[in-house]
Amino acid sequence: MLTKTELKGQWEQVKGQVRERWGEITDNDFSSVQGSKDQLIGLIEQKTGTARREIEAFFDQALKSGESLVQNAAETVREYATKATDVVREQYDRVNMQVESGLEDAQDAIRTRPGMSVGVAFGVGIVAGALVSILLRSDRR
Repeated sequence: MLTKTELKGQWEQVKGQVRERWGEITDNDFSSVQGSKDQLIGLIEQKTGTARREIEAFFDQALKSGESLVQNAAETVREYATKATDVVREQYDRVNMQVESGLEDAQDAIRTRPGMSVGVAFGVGIVAGALVSILLRSDRR
């Protein structure tokens, strides 16, 4: 049997299923029962002539289908999270390979042309020092 807490948690879903099954139940009827399972069952019984046991079985089934919807949604989220993790891992591996390739290229350049490499490093150091010096001077003013 559906408890009051379970009914409140799935009220919108239950309302939709009740409307499908018993079209006579209106929004005003739902408002008047204010989430009370017993009042809703009594109202459906009174308006439609359906037996209480049948209505209770309907609510039990509605709850079970709601649980399976939640389980399906959770499984879908897990699948997408796994796929997203795989994509991120692939992108990380691709970037890592590119960085390693660049490092290997730089090491090869240093090995094959050590004099030029020292000159380039010296030039970069001078330019970097000049930029830092200019930035520090502009902060003092």
